Amino acid sequence: MPYIAKGGKSGSAFLRTRDERFIIKQIPKAETEAFLNFAPFYFEHMYWNWKYKDTRPTVLAKIFGFCRVTCQNAANGGKPVKMSVVIMENLFYGRKCSPVFDLKGSERNRMVEETSSTAVFQDENLIKYIRENPICIRQQTKRHLHDAIWNDTLFLSKMNVMDYSLLVGFDENSKQLVVGIVDFIRTFTWDKQLESWVKKAGILGGGGKGPTIDSPKQYKNRFREAMEKYFLMVPDKFFQVQPEGP
Repeated sequence: MPYIAKGGKSGSAFLRTRDERFIIKQIPKAETEAFLNFAPFYFEHMYWNWKYKDTRPTVLAKIFGFCRVTCQNAANGGKPVKMSVVIMENLFYGRKCSPVFDLKGSERNRMVEETSSTAVFQDENLIKYIRENPICIRQQTKRHLHDAIWNDTLFLSKMNVMDYSLLVGFDENSKQLVVGIVDFIRTFTWDKQLESWVKKAGILGGGGKGPTIDSPKQYKNRFREAMEKYFLMVPDKFFQVQPEGP
């Protein structure tokens, strides 16, 4: 069952299973080899985070498999079409989430027009949103989210991966915040370096705001800083005041 992932810009096909539990995402041919090299380290990272989840939390979206499929396309006369896909979890399975944000920690061209209730909004939309509706979370939740983002972004930076996003949804029924890091397959290749140089030079406009693409280390640092600002910690009855140093 195909659907449109409005928050993306890669042009890759997105599908979801009939029960909506899994997402099937097409991987461009140029990224397939990079994913196959990345996958063993990803599954090792997820294993250790599962084993020591109290001290090594993660918010990386779960990938369950990689397949190469061949299908016939009526649009081109029934000729077989080959593609590589990954099967991953649908973060919002069984939930009614609205609004939904795709966050990269950048304010360069990160605004989506509010034309649909199903639109996936971006960083500039969130900044506008939290002026009137701050995202307040408890101390323990803030610490867990902080540790997970620090842990995952360190791993992704070491793997030379960037341009990932934190997908955030507000579950209307449970009143819970649903989060997960997505789009973390592609590594920092020469074309990404060229894109970074072009944006930093101001050739594509948007001066005065940081570029969407930096080096993996710079991207990690900017991503962490932005996510710290987006989520506001508020005290509850379990709040612990940190003692000041000497």
